[in-house]
Amino acid sequence: MRADVNALSWRTSSYSNGEGASCVEVSDDLLDVVPVRDSKQGGAGPVLVFPAAVWAPFIQAVQGRA
Repeated sequence: MRADVNALSWRTSSYSNGEGASCVEVSDDLLDVVPVRDSKQGGAGPVLVFPAAVWAPFIQAVQGRA
């Protein structure tokens, strides 16, 4: 699958700090996959794409709810 990641809507993780470091951006635009990128790259860096079925359990584990 190929998608124009520049056309996606991106949001900054609520766990990113407000000083511009450790900023992770996620797009919720696609149903079956979750694209993730480093906002410090200005959208020019690589995008990691995770299956949506494993993203939710990952977030729950990070939040300590797993």
